[in-house]
Amino acid sequence: AAWHSDLLELELARRNIPFVKYGGIKFLEAAHVKDVMSYLRVLENPADELAWFRMLQTIEGIGPARARQLMSSVGVGEGADRSPLDRLIEEPPALKGSGAEAIVELAVTLGECRDEGIGPGAEIDRVRAFYDPLLSARYDSAPARLRDLDQLAQIAATFKTRAQFITDLTLDPPASTEDLAGRPGLDEDYLILSTIHSAKGCEWASVHVIQAADGMIPSDMALSDDDGLEEERRLFYVALTRAKRDLRVYFPLRLYYRRNGFGDGHAYAQLTRFVSGPAYELFDKETHTEVGAGDEDTRTGASAPASVATFLDELWGG
Repeated sequence: AAWHSDLLELELARRNIPFVKYGGIKFLEAAHVKDVMSYLRVLENPADELAWFRMLQTIEGIGPARARQLMSSVGVGEGADRSPLDRLIEEPPALKGSGAEAIVELAVTLGECRDEGIGPGAEIDRVRAFYDPLLSARYDSAPARLRDLDQLAQIAATFKTRAQFITDLTLDPPASTEDLAGRPGLDEDYLILSTIHSAKGCEWASVHVIQAADGMIPSDMALSDDDGLEEERRLFYVALTRAKRDLRVYFPLRLYYRRNGFGDGHAYAQLTRFVSGPAYELFDKETHTEVGAGDEDTRTGASAPASVATFLDELWGG
């Protein structure tokens, strides 16, 4: 599915690695992701008019004209000494009709994020408590969109500051603008991301199949009957046979879920049932962890614990 590559897209954008995607839009170009990012951009830079304009229109009953009126009422774009964010939080504009209660709730949400000094991951959790009901009313395919926001919160939690998170995620890959051949540039060498459906009929020298965990491949939504399972098997065959020279298949050791928007709940994943028996024996096996013992995590500056016992000792001060 297109959302399986969400975290990969974020990491590629963070590292300024160009890519194109077939089958679904890029993660950072999705409307609901832009919506949530607009809240964080307002918190980081209260003078950001585009962020204000988008954030206010996520509220039901507020369109472009009303959003401009609200921006004017809190002083966005006026260069006043007092921050527009402070004005909204401390003196929410009085509205009539649709959106009146939501503006007050928005002010409370932004105030919590501003005052409590929490990290970007926790800020997204606070924003989502306000935004998720709006998303369900505003867009179709709400469950898939909510999964995208789960991924966004997960990657945000790896950053120490909101500014770093926003900066890293808004770095767009270079776009080709060359009309005539010249010196090779970064835009001429890029990764191709594709859903399995969109990959039919294509071949590449090297193919990396990600998320090969049971429940993703095959999708748990396709397992209501035998025909669905066989169609998933055929799709997996398509994925594996796109490689001319090099094939790599990945599956996560753990799958994280956020049922209530908080916590660190996870389940251990199982390799797809399609790679078993003789097929499994044909693969070379490798296991990788996110950060090795004693290695430095460059985004948080923290060293990973060498063992579970060490981690618990550090956690409880033992």
